[in-house]
Amino acid sequence: MEKRIVKLYAKNNTVPLKVVPGHFATNHSHVNYYIDMTTLKTRLSEAGSVAASLAGLYMTNTIVDTIVCLDGTQVIGTLLAQELTRAGYLSMNAHGTIYVVTPEYNSNSQMIFRDNIQPMIQGKHVIVLMASVTTGITIRKSMECISYYGGMLVGISAIFSAVDEVEGQPVNAVFHKDDIPDYQSCTMHDCPLCKEGRRIDALVNSFGYSKL
Repeated sequence: MEKRIVKLYAKNNTVPLKVVPGHFATNHSHVNYYIDMTTLKTRLSEAGSVAASLAGLYMTNTIVDTIVCLDGTQVIGTLLAQELTRAGYLSMNAHGTIYVVTPEYNSNSQMIFRDNIQPMIQGKHVIVLMASVTTGITIRKSMECISYYGGMLVGISAIFSAVDEVEGQPVNAVFHKDDIPDYQSCTMHDCPLCKEGRRIDALVNSFGYSKL
Protein backbone atom coordinates (compact mmCIF):
# COMPACT_ATOMS: atom_id res chain seq x y z
CA MET A 1 0.00 0.00 0.00
CA GLU A 2 2.79 2.37 0.89
CA LYS A 3 3.99 2.37 -2.74
CA ARG A 4 0.60 3.66 -3.90
CA ILE A 5 0.58 6.79 -1.73
CA VAL A 6 -0.35 9.98 -3.59
CA LYS A 7 0.03 13.47 -2.13
CA LEU A 8 -2.78 15.95 -2.67
CA TYR A 9 -2.93 19.60 -1.68
CA ALA A 10 -5.89 21.68 -0.54
CA LYS A 11 -7.01 24.59 -2.65
CA ASN A 12 -5.27 27.81 -1.63
CA ASN A 13 -3.26 25.89 0.98
CA THR A 14 0.03 24.04 1.34
CA VAL A 15 -1.30 21.31 3.64
CA PRO A 16 -0.47 17.90 2.09
CA LEU A 17 -2.90 14.98 2.26
CA LYS A 18 -1.66 11.43 1.67
CA VAL A 19 -4.15 9.07 0.04
CA VAL A 20 -3.98 5.47 -1.16
CA PRO A 21 -6.43 4.23 -3.83
CA GLY A 22 -7.95 0.81 -3.24
CA HIS A 23 -10.79 -0.96 -1.43
CA PHE A 24 -11.09 -0.25 2.29
CA ALA A 25 -13.62 -0.93 5.04
CA THR A 26 -14.33 1.48 7.91
CA ASN A 27 -16.66 0.95 10.86
CA HIS A 28 -19.56 2.44 8.93
CA SER A 29 -18.80 2.21 5.22
CA HIS A 30 -16.59 1.05 2.36
CA VAL A 31 -14.35 3.63 0.69
CA ASN A 32 -12.10 3.59 -2.37
CA TYR A 33 -9.34 5.67 -0.76
CA TYR A 34 -7.46 5.31 2.50
CA ILE A 35 -6.63 8.78 3.79
CA ASP A 36 -3.42 8.71 5.83
CA MET A 37 -3.54 11.57 8.34
CA THR A 38 -0.79 10.27 10.61
CA THR A 39 1.67 13.13 10.12
CA LEU A 40 -1.10 15.74 9.91
CA LYS A 41 -2.16 14.74 13.41
CA THR A 42 1.28 14.22 14.95
CA ARG A 43 3.89 16.35 13.16
CA LEU A 44 3.90 19.82 14.70
CA SER A 45 4.45 21.77 11.48
CA GLU A 46 1.69 19.97 9.56
CA ALA A 47 -0.72 20.04 12.49
CA GLY A 48 -0.06 23.77 12.78
CA SER A 49 -0.91 24.31 9.11
CA VAL A 50 -4.17 22.39 9.54
CA ALA A 51 -5.05 24.42 12.64
CA ALA A 52 -4.34 27.71 10.85
CA SER A 53 -6.55 26.66 7.92
CA LEU A 54 -9.42 25.66 10.19
CA ALA A 55 -9.18 28.81 12.31
CA GLY A 56 -9.61 30.92 9.19
CA LEU A 57 -12.94 29.26 8.47
CA TYR A 58 -14.62 30.83 11.49
CA MET A 59 -16.00 34.33 11.74
CA THR A 60 -14.27 36.64 14.20
CA ASN A 61 -17.45 36.96 16.28
CA THR A 62 -17.70 33.22 16.99
CA ILE A 63 -17.60 32.39 20.68
CA VAL A 64 -15.46 29.30 21.36
CA ASP A 65 -15.04 27.93 24.88
CA THR A 66 -14.18 24.28 24.27
CA ILE A 67 -12.77 22.11 21.49
CA VAL A 68 -13.79 18.44 21.65
CA CYS A 69 -11.15 16.36 19.86
CA LEU A 70 -12.03 13.06 18.19
CA ASP A 71 -9.94 10.69 16.02
CA GLY A 72 -6.69 11.54 17.81
CA THR A 73 -6.74 15.23 16.85
CA GLN A 74 -5.55 16.57 20.22
CA VAL A 75 -2.38 18.14 18.78
CA ILE A 76 -4.39 19.97 16.11
CA GLY A 77 -7.00 20.90 18.73
CA THR A 78 -4.36 22.49 20.95
CA LEU A 79 -2.88 24.45 18.07
CA LEU A 80 -6.36 25.46 16.90
CA ALA A 81 -7.09 26.80 20.39
CA GLN A 82 -3.86 28.83 20.17
CA GLU A 83 -4.81 30.18 16.74
CA LEU A 84 -8.29 31.19 17.91
CA THR A 85 -6.93 32.80 21.08
CA ARG A 86 -4.25 34.67 19.12
CA ALA A 87 -6.85 35.91 16.65
CA GLY A 88 -8.88 37.41 19.48
CA TYR A 89 -11.80 34.99 19.34
CA LEU A 90 -14.26 35.51 22.17
CA SER A 91 -14.44 33.09 25.09
CA MET A 92 -16.99 33.00 27.90
CA ASN A 93 -14.60 31.10 30.19
CA ALA A 94 -13.58 32.79 33.42
CA HIS A 95 -9.93 32.80 32.41
CA GLY A 96 -10.57 33.86 28.81
CA THR A 97 -9.03 30.70 27.41
CA ILE A 98 -10.19 27.61 25.48
CA TYR A 99 -10.50 24.08 26.85
CA VAL A 100 -9.27 21.13 24.75
CA VAL A 101 -10.90 17.84 25.79
CA THR A 102 -11.53 14.30 24.52
CA PRO A 103 -14.58 12.14 25.35
CA GLU A 104 -14.49 8.56 26.56
CA TYR A 105 -16.66 5.73 25.27
CA ASN A 106 -18.76 3.39 27.41
CA SER A 107 -19.50 -0.28 26.74
CA ASN A 108 -22.32 0.74 24.36
CA SER A 109 -19.94 2.91 22.30
CA GLN A 110 -21.64 6.06 23.60
CA MET A 111 -19.53 9.15 24.21
CA ILE A 112 -19.28 10.25 27.84
CA PHE A 113 -17.52 12.97 29.82
CA ARG A 114 -16.35 12.35 33.37
CA ASP A 115 -17.58 14.59 36.20
CA ASN A 116 -14.36 16.63 36.21
CA ILE A 117 -14.67 17.36 32.47
CA GLN A 118 -18.40 18.10 32.39
CA PRO A 119 -17.98 21.75 33.55
CA MET A 120 -15.93 22.29 30.37
CA ILE A 121 -18.97 21.27 28.30
CA GLN A 122 -22.01 22.46 30.26
CA GLY A 123 -23.07 25.93 29.14
CA LYS A 124 -20.05 26.20 26.83
CA HIS A 125 -19.77 27.03 23.14
CA VAL A 126 -18.23 23.89 21.66
CA ILE A 127 -16.38 23.01 18.45
CA VAL A 128 -16.08 19.33 17.47
CA LEU A 129 -12.80 18.50 15.73
CA MET A 130 -12.40 15.29 13.69
CA ALA A 131 -9.84 13.84 11.33
CA SER A 132 -12.44 12.82 8.75
CA VAL A 133 -16.20 12.85 8.26
CA THR A 134 -17.54 10.27 5.83
CA THR A 135 -21.09 9.29 6.83
CA GLY A 136 -21.75 11.77 9.65
CA ILE A 137 -22.61 9.01 12.15
CA THR A 138 -19.84 9.95 14.60
CA ILE A 139 -20.73 13.63 14.32
CA ARG A 140 -24.35 12.86 15.21
CA LYS A 141 -23.18 10.91 18.26
CA SER A 142 -21.02 13.82 19.36
CA MET A 143 -23.87 16.29 18.85
CA GLU A 144 -26.15 14.17 21.04
CA CYS A 145 -23.42 13.87 23.66
CA ILE A 146 -22.68 17.61 23.80
CA SER A 147 -26.39 18.41 23.98
CA TYR A 148 -26.87 15.85 26.78
CA TYR A 149 -24.15 17.50 28.88
CA GLY A 150 -25.59 20.97 28.27
CA GLY A 151 -23.13 22.25 25.71
CA MET A 152 -23.88 24.39 22.64
CA LEU A 153 -22.38 23.20 19.36
CA VAL A 154 -21.07 26.19 17.38
CA GLY A 155 -18.92 24.42 14.78
CA ILE A 156 -17.73 21.16 13.24
CA SER A 157 -14.17 21.03 11.92
CA ALA A 158 -12.33 18.25 10.10
CA ILE A 159 -9.24 17.65 8.05
CA PHE A 160 -11.35 15.87 5.42
CA SER A 161 -15.11 15.71 4.96
CA ALA A 162 -17.16 13.88 2.36
CA VAL A 163 -20.30 15.79 3.42
CA ASP A 164 -21.06 19.50 3.52
CA GLU A 165 -23.27 19.43 6.61
CA VAL A 166 -24.65 17.20 9.33
CA GLU A 167 -28.11 17.87 10.80
CA GLY A 168 -28.02 21.35 9.26
CA GLN A 169 -24.63 22.16 10.81
CA PRO A 170 -21.91 23.03 8.22
CA VAL A 171 -18.73 20.95 8.31
CA ASN A 172 -15.66 23.16 8.01
CA ALA A 173 -12.89 21.08 6.45
CA VAL A 174 -9.47 21.64 4.88
CA PHE A 175 -10.13 18.94 2.28
CA HIS A 176 -13.46 18.05 0.68
CA LYS A 177 -14.75 15.21 -1.44
CA ASP A 178 -13.96 17.13 -4.64
CA ASP A 179 -10.27 17.31 -3.67
CA ILE A 180 -9.92 13.52 -4.02
CA PRO A 181 -10.66 12.30 -7.58
CA ASP A 182 -13.55 9.81 -7.79
CA TYR A 183 -13.84 9.48 -4.00
CA GLN A 184 -16.64 7.09 -3.03
CA SER A 185 -18.13 6.13 0.31
CA CYS A 186 -21.00 3.64 0.49
CA THR A 187 -22.48 0.86 2.57
CA MET A 188 -21.15 -2.66 2.27
CA HIS A 189 -24.31 -3.75 0.43
CA ASP A 190 -24.03 -0.93 -2.13
CA CYS A 191 -20.25 -1.08 -2.62
CA PRO A 192 -19.42 -1.32 -6.35
CA LEU A 193 -15.98 -2.77 -5.56
CA CYS A 194 -17.56 -5.61 -3.58
CA LYS A 195 -19.93 -6.28 -6.48
CA GLU A 196 -16.91 -6.48 -8.80
CA GLY A 197 -15.43 -9.11 -6.52
CA ARG A 198 -12.47 -6.97 -5.45
CA ARG A 199 -10.98 -7.98 -2.12
CA ILE A 200 -10.68 -5.47 0.70
CA ASP A 201 -7.11 -4.16 0.99
CA ALA A 202 -7.32 -3.15 4.64
CA LEU A 203 -9.53 -2.30 7.59
CA VAL A 204 -9.15 1.39 8.44
CA ASN A 205 -10.06 3.66 11.32
CA SER A 206 -8.73 6.78 13.04
CA PHE A 207 -5.68 4.85 14.34
CA GLY A 208 -4.55 3.68 10.89
CA TYR A 209 -4.96 0.53 8.84
CA SER A 210 -4.63 -3.24 9.12
CA LYS A 211 -3.89 -5.06 5.88
CA LEU A 212 -5.92 -8.14 4.99
